[in-house]
This record gives sequence, C-alpha cells and structure tokens, in this order.
Amino acid sequence: MAAPKKKKNIKDVAVGRIYVQSTFNNTIITITDATGNVIAWSSAGNQGFKGARKATPYAAQTAMKAALDKAKEYGLKEVSIFVSGVGSGREQAVRSVGGSGVKVSSIQDITPIAHNGVRQKKPRRV
Repeated sequence: MAAPKKKKNIKDVAVGRIYVQSTFNNTIITITDATGNVIAWSSAGNQGFKGARKATPYAAQTAMKAALDKAKEYGLKEVSIFVSGVGSGREQAVRSVGGSGVKVSSIQDITPIAHNGVRQKKPRRV
C-alpha cells in the first residue's frame, strides 16, 4: 500500500532573483527567492535541445520561459536579473523576461573577470 502523497507546501514569493549562466555549450536559468533558496530552474538541455543547438539564443529563450512558468506558481511578480558567462543565449534570455509579465527591477553582469591571476599556459608549438 502506497503512502498518501504529502501536499506540496507552496510559499508566496513576490520578489525574486534570476540567475542566467550562459556558456558556449548551454544556458542554465535559476530562479531564487530573495534569500537565495531555489524555487525553479531550467536549462536548454532540459528543454530537449542536444549538442550545438543548446548554445543558441532560441534555446535560452525556451529555457527562460519554462523556468518562469514554474516560478509563477509561487506568485513571482518582480525580479532582479544576474547574468554570468559569455554564451550567445544571455541577451535573448534577458529579453524573454520582459514579455512574460514579470517586472524587472535591475540587470547586473556578474561574469568573473581575471585580474592577471595564475600564470598562462606555455604557447603551443606546431
């Protein structure tokens, strides 16, 4: 006999954060509440894109729409967007938030930039 299914405790999150991690191979979207607890996430690979198509702007747009649909169950109204990485999907992912009805309060680029850290690899001789 299966145990009765526990009711999912859905809390109301009006203000949240969207983290867009865009690499050359994929785009990962994470939506959190104000304290950093994840409420929804999605990626281009999660949406069924394989190989080089994961790195396209359309795949990033699709991933963002899927993540926002999951987050709207929590009553998400206003977000701050944090973009990280150098991939081609970062701009399109941010643009697709505007058409979803969620208010964007700020957009920040948090891509890490090296300040002449470790020594570079020796040049390849061919």
